[in-house]
Amino acid sequence: MEGSSNSNSRGFFNTSGVSDRNTERVTARSKPSLSHVDEYVRSVFGSSTRKSFEEDSLGTGDPFVRSLEWGDVSLRQWLDKPERCVDVFECLHVFRQIVEIVNVAHSQGIVVHNVRPSCFVMSSFNHVSFIESASCSDSGSADSLEDDPVSHKKREDAGSYNKILERQVEKLEEEKKQPFPMKHVLAMETSWYTSPEEEFGSPSTCASDVYRLGVLLFELFCPVPSREEKSRTMSSLRHRVLPPQILLKCPKEASFCLWLLHPEPSCRPSMSDLLQSEFMTEPRDNLEEREAAIELRDKIEEQESLLEFLLMIQQRKQESAYRLRDTVSLLSSDIEQVAKRQLVLKQKGSSFSDLSFPEEPSTLLASRKRFRQVIPPEETNDEESLFLESSRLMRNFKMLETVYFLTRRRQLKASAALGKSLTRHSPLSSENGRGSEKSSVSNSAAPKDLSQNDSRQGGWIDPFLEGLCKYLSFSKLRVKADLKQGDLLNSSNLVCSLAFDRDGEFFATAGVNKKIKIFECDSIVNNNRDIHYPVVELASRSKLSSACWNSYIKSQIASSNFEGVVQIWDVSRSQLVTEMKEHKKRVWSIDISSADPTLLASGSDDGTVKLWIFFWFCKTFFQGASIGTIKTKANVCCVQFPSDSGRSLAFGSADHKVYYYDLRNPKIPLSTMIGHSKTVSYVKFVDSSTLVSSSTDNTLKLWDLSMSASGVNETPLHSFAGHTNLKNFVGLSVSDGYIATGSETNEVFVYHKAFPMPVMSYMFSNTDSTSGLEVDDASQFISSICWRGQSSTLVAANSNGNIKILEMVA
Repeated sequence: MEGSSNSNSRGFFNTSGVSDRNTERVTARSKPSLSHVDEYVRSVFGSSTRKSFEEDSLGTGDPFVRSLEWGDVSLRQWLDKPERCVDVFECLHVFRQIVEIVNVAHSQGIVVHNVRPSCFVMSSFNHVSFIESASCSDSGSADSLEDDPVSHKKREDAGSYNKILERQVEKLEEEKKQPFPMKHVLAMETSWYTSPEEEFGSPSTCASDVYRLGVLLFELFCPVPSREEKSRTMSSLRHRVLPPQILLKCPKEASFCLWLLHPEPSCRPSMSDLLQSEFMTEPRDNLEEREAAIELRDKIEEQESLLEFLLMIQQRKQESAYRLRDTVSLLSSDIEQVAKRQLVLKQKGSSFSDLSFPEEPSTLLASRKRFRQVIPPEETNDEESLFLESSRLMRNFKMLETVYFLTRRRQLKASAALGKSLTRHSPLSSENGRGSEKSSVSNSAAPKDLSQNDSRQGGWIDPFLEGLCKYLSFSKLRVKADLKQGDLLNSSNLVCSLAFDRDGEFFATAGVNKKIKIFECDSIVNNNRDIHYPVVELASRSKLSSACWNSYIKSQIASSNFEGVVQIWDVSRSQLVTEMKEHKKRVWSIDISSADPTLLASGSDDGTVKLWIFFWFCKTFFQGASIGTIKTKANVCCVQFPSDSGRSLAFGSADHKVYYYDLRNPKIPLSTMIGHSKTVSYVKFVDSSTLVSSSTDNTLKLWDLSMSASGVNETPLHSFAGHTNLKNFVGLSVSDGYIATGSETNEVFVYHKAFPMPVMSYMFSNTDSTSGLEVDDASQFISSICWRGQSSTLVAANSNGNIKILEMVA
């Protein structure tokens, strides 16, 4: 039959020989198998009381009860599928498995109340396993377990399984479209599978289970297409009235069904009679052959799955091998280039063999010398010992390797893009016979292009080598001086901003104590005093958020405060020169352009960036209204001019973005850098084309402005991580490629632009700035930081007002 072949394609005889194996298991059992029901339900719901149920279990590997797998379906759902066609062998296979499960219980003197389709699940190969659903649990799972508290727990867990089953059915199909809605069928199933004697109040017996097997056998061989017809058919079955189609198509099955449905329990067969009956033992002509064919097909499918798995592994490993081969080839090429460079340098050095070098070595030689000192004398002849003995380099070897490959990948992409551009614009043909002339010119220039290409291929070496040398040149931060200041009139000494003047001679502090204090750096370093007094002290009426020196007029400094006012001060006269009051809320940051010292930018909580012009002329200070405003949708937290231009400006915002503007066209940003997940608190230019941003998302990000041609840059060159910054402004400063930032762990971290991991760090001690005593305050954090020009010295302050002058050392 067509329907039969469709059903068989699922491989329902996957467990060929199950009957024989299960029979052997039945004789070997010494305890009730229904305890496996509890273990099954608990394996589904992950109960913590599994151990107690394992103690009641019969053992492991029960073929009747197992863990729920993907593709399992309730026997009730399988029976009520509208497209189900009767396959005699399939139905008999399912029925024999259920009979064996019931026989196991009866052999131990246990009456099973739950011989109902909703109490069984089928695997994709029609292997039947017993479970216990809510509809099956009204009268307990077995007589011998009726009063056991464990059985009550089982019924509760089983009820949960049934609810899950119902929810799954409701999600898969709308109830109105189902010919057999699960809720309705489960409610009717109890009455269908109740024996006549149970209806009259008699206790359930083994004969009652036999009656239920008869009802199940009828459902297997008599599918019904509609709900109404199902109801009528099952009601007639109570009176042993079978539909004509089952009597005509399956007379033997119908006769056996009527025997099991006999109204008198004593007239029904026992389980031993049932198993020894001709219906159960009669050999089927094609049964063994079909089982063998299905089993063979399943084995072939298993081999195909294994073959597919192995082929997939082979493909992935081959791809890895190709990538590894390309990587080794790239490394070989780079090693060759570096070796050539080294040889050229050695040849140049040989010509200076008779000359004496100065005692002070170059920076690179000094750094290499410092690292050689770490190596024991007996290992100095080994060329690899320099790197192997450098614990800091080896500790970060993986990160350095990653940066190397990222650098090479960018360089290769840039070379490929340049090559495409040259190919696209090369004159291969031309009218009026000029093509040959241009071609000859192109050919004559080929050697020069090749040399330039070689230069481009080695272009990664100098930047990477410079970054590596600078990364290895310094190893720690040393305290050069502690600035000891006592301000007894202020309860809070939080320093919000630090700034060095143009010559690195003086630095200013500004913070919530409403004062700008000017200190002479060398005086603090050289004089170890109990307390240091500022050279100049400027008082403001509001808390200060930022300070910035004029790079042209040494004595001029600007500040911003929490009231939204920008102020210009003359330090030499300790005098406020002017105030700019256009901002409506707190001003977080200000910056005076180094290239155009008459231009100042300010960023505020009112979502605007304002540009100001101020200058001295004939001893008169001129300053009017702002000359430009950039409006944004979020608070502006930081502003910064590039050092070489007053026509560009970058600022960070509370919308997690960094904006870069050409001030000649302030309507739209030239570039928007997207990558931070929280407020951008600082931006600083590393050089004219590189920008670093700091955010309260725990990271610094390095951006290449030349990669923002499309207007949006979502790919930073590096993300620096190692410090902690989740809620406070911790400071950011840049000098000669080194990036210094604070941390909420009360530490100063220094990175180099070439690598995303810290070069070094320094932990502030938790001391009170006024008393100098140690305090137990884990909430202290670095609040501001600033390099001293392009030197290796920086000044840092924390939230408690402690200020230290630090220096990078080897």
